[in-house]
Amino acid sequence: MTLACTLRSRLRQLSLAVSVGSAAALALGVAPLAAQADTAVKVGYLPVTGHAKFFVAKEQGFFKKEGLDVDLVEFQNSADGINAVVAGKLDVGAFGTTAPLVFYSKGSDLKIIGGIMGQDAALVVKPELAGTIRSINDLKGKKVATVRMASGDAVLRGALKDAKINWKNDLHIFELKNPPAVIEAVKSGQVDAGLVWGPHDLRAEQQGLKIVVRSGDLSPGHPCCRLVVTSAKLKDEAVVQGFLRAILKAEKFAAENRKETIDAIAKYIKLDRALLEKGYYSPNLEQGSDPNVKGVQKFWLTMVGSEFIEGKRALDPIFEVGPYKKALDSLAKESPKDPFWQARLKEFKERDVL
Repeated sequence: MTLACTLRSRLRQLSLAVSVGSAAALALGVAPLAAQADTAVKVGYLPVTGHAKFFVAKEQGFFKKEGLDVDLVEFQNSADGINAVVAGKLDVGAFGTTAPLVFYSKGSDLKIIGGIMGQDAALVVKPELAGTIRSINDLKGKKVATVRMASGDAVLRGALKDAKINWKNDLHIFELKNPPAVIEAVKSGQVDAGLVWGPHDLRAEQQGLKIVVRSGDLSPGHPCCRLVVTSAKLKDEAVVQGFLRAILKAEKFAAENRKETIDAIAKYIKLDRALLEKGYYSPNLEQGSDPNVKGVQKFWLTMVGSEFIEGKRALDPIFEVGPYKKALDSLAKESPKDPFWQARLKEFKERDVL
């Protein structure tokens, strides 16, 4: 037998073996590896620089590497977004801390599995009012615009309560659709002050407004957008952990690669690059990806104390920190000497272990 004949014979045998193997796999109800598709995951986000980890994970292929086909769905405010999570239209959402806690307090089945950002809200006024509105105490008798169920809104009401100012009677709070609407209300004089989040605080400054108070000054280190799911979504542990691994990888990447991070953000938020960079790498933006249990507990007490919610329901069941811990541990195990992962492990012990 010639060499060519021998090769042809062996190729036919190999082809037959592959065919038999594929048929056997199908008979057992198992799809061949090449035919397995990535798991589709719908993720709700807000068009803000603080949500950059979603954009980075998508553009850098971190979701893909975890076997996830992520569809990012934009919302203009937290109230609409959290409604979509509760209704099962989203698999994961990141819509502040206020919105999930309000819905949870009313009986919704929600679980906090991680975080995207913290702080980053600011109170803005027209320049001519910057001399008279310099602190929370100066808001008495004023008109203030906020975005419904924004995290900064709850921080503001808590600070007013601490200052012995009744937010229900001593001033007028108007809940608007989104930060651009708040900015326009302030510029037009319809309200005296407005609460927005980044990068809209920077946009407000570009349009001539002044920042007088930041949410981080009122409640240092407060959490903002938490990663939330329903209990049903937790059943697929591999998907949840893979998603959190991708988010953690994105956090690390963003910390080490500014240009590529801004490239990713720019695909989803149409603002000047310099503004995007200033917004994401701002000292006023906290970028941890952990659930921040202790921060959320404090936030809950603030909301209850300011009569934003009743708080009759026990809070502890909302936390599901296991998937995050497993995702973090797996990444730290892959690179045990990397200081980034060691810092995240320390952060977890400080903020998420009671």
